[in-house]
Amino acid sequence: MYASRASRFSGLVIRISLGATIISVAVMIITVALAAGFQERISEKVFSFWGHIRIQEKQPGKAIIAEEIPIRHNEELIRLLRQQPGVRSVHPFATRYALLKTREQMEGVLLKGLDNPDQFRALSPFLQEGTSPHLPDSGYSRDLLLSRYTAQRLQVKTGDTLLLYFSREGAMPSARKMHIAGIYKTGIEDYDQLFAIADIELIRQLNQWEPDQVGGYELFLSDPRTMERSANALYALSAFPATWDAISVKKVSPQLFDWLQMQDLTRNVLIGFMTVVALINLICCLLILVLERVRMIGMLKAMGATDGLVQRIFLRYGLWITVKGVLIGTAAALLLLGLQDKTGFITLDESAYFMDTAAVKIIPWQVIAIATGTITISFLVLLIPSLLVKKISPVQAIRFT
Repeated sequence: MYASRASRFSGLVIRISLGATIISVAVMIITVALAAGFQERISEKVFSFWGHIRIQEKQPGKAIIAEEIPIRHNEELIRLLRQQPGVRSVHPFATRYALLKTREQMEGVLLKGLDNPDQFRALSPFLQEGTSPHLPDSGYSRDLLLSRYTAQRLQVKTGDTLLLYFSREGAMPSARKMHIAGIYKTGIEDYDQLFAIADIELIRQLNQWEPDQVGGYELFLSDPRTMERSANALYALSAFPATWDAISVKKVSPQLFDWLQMQDLTRNVLIGFMTVVALINLICCLLILVLERVRMIGMLKAMGATDGLVQRIFLRYGLWITVKGVLIGTAAALLLLGLQDKTGFITLDESAYFMDTAAVKIIPWQVIAIATGTITISFLVLLIPSLLVKKISPVQAIRFT
């Protein structure tokens, strides 16, 4: 009866240890996949809206997101920039503050003018209704792309018209009739509450610029991780004008990127905590197994088994529990992540997280690293309780009941 109770107790301990390993591995894999997905999704929103590097006239003491001092388009310099390593594309832009007005509502916006269909295509993932502004061969487009926030404030929808008011120094405010081509939503309040997207030719008309003047350039890179290095390299070019500046998008939204970087700390803390939980459970499991089988250990030693042989028996058993837990935990994590990617059943507060569902990005080497790392560390840690085998005397163990 005692042996039966002991067997049931050790079986319970093994199941608890197996369950702890499964949960720990699953939580670690889910954590890194959600953290990677979250960082990638938010970063892509910022990059799609601003590019990776902004080139514009230096404006000391002025906010980066503001009307720019116009610069002359230099085709030879732009060709040189496009030839730099890692630079995928270069596009001009310009901004202008304006007032949008309907019969009953009005709202201030910062118009951002673009001149290339590729720039509008970069914003297509955020388009909820309508289409991007149509760019005519001559003149300027009267199409506007409004954010969902601005459209709701103005109580307008796709296809409606409104008036765009702007002012010039020393002149009365003027108005232009505009057409709402589409409605977008990035989920980043700072962008949705401020920007409306238009044709860059409209900005030139409002600012009375020359045809070759722009507010600046947006550079898109092949690898976003090289932003700072690439910005410094571009600024150091001998042909780069001394009064221009190359600004990494991290400096455009520093708080946002600092917040994203904090996710790495949260992820690492959670992974460390779950690893400790799994290891403590495995140590306790092996300790109980060794102590419950003291008599068996004594008999094996009495029959000539070495300490190393007995140690290997318990290590193999502990590793079997670990490997089984890692395999089941990995499978469970990948299944849950796949369901989240397909269904989006984990929802988020968009006002706090800039997205309404948790994003998933499964990086194979991270999954493999978690699985192999857990097995390796567990093996090393399991050596500690297995050393108890050396302390057990065959004579005393056989008498142990």
